[in-house]
Amino acid sequence: MDPFLQAAFDEAHLGLQENGIPIGSVLVIDHEIVSRGHNRRIQSGSAILHAEMDCLERAGRLTASDYSRSTLYSTLSPCDMCSGAALLYKIPRIIVGENQTFQGPESYVRSRGVDLQIVNDPDCIELMQNFIRNRPTLWNEDIGLPTED
Repeated sequence: MDPFLQAAFDEAHLGLQENGIPIGSVLVIDHEIVSRGHNRRIQSGSAILHAEMDCLERAGRLTASDYSRSTLYSTLSPCDMCSGAALLYKIPRIIVGENQTFQGPESYVRSRGVDLQIVNDPDCIELMQNFIRNRPTLWNEDIGLPTED
């Protein structure tokens, strides 16, 4: 596995260890990780702390020049919200660990000029498949689907 995707995968495992949703992300600028994040919606009681949002938040204020040289890695295809944040800050490249268990607006993101690459890493796929099988209600909540109370 690519070392930057591995770092995102490690973040996903941290989320799982915290009884959250196992999705991780890292932001890389000039071949260095400048920020890490994982889905913290459950842990923080947040409506928006998906892995990519957590990663961008933890990066702090960056310049347009910084974003223009960045790559966002995520273990799972970014949702509409996370894709929108990447588009807002003009992140030119997104590397996705897998899109078999969930697919965000990939065609739209590509149409906006982003180099979006899908790796379909077997470890990323297995991690999400196991989570979805074991915690379907929590997963549905995270992606905005109705859940049974």
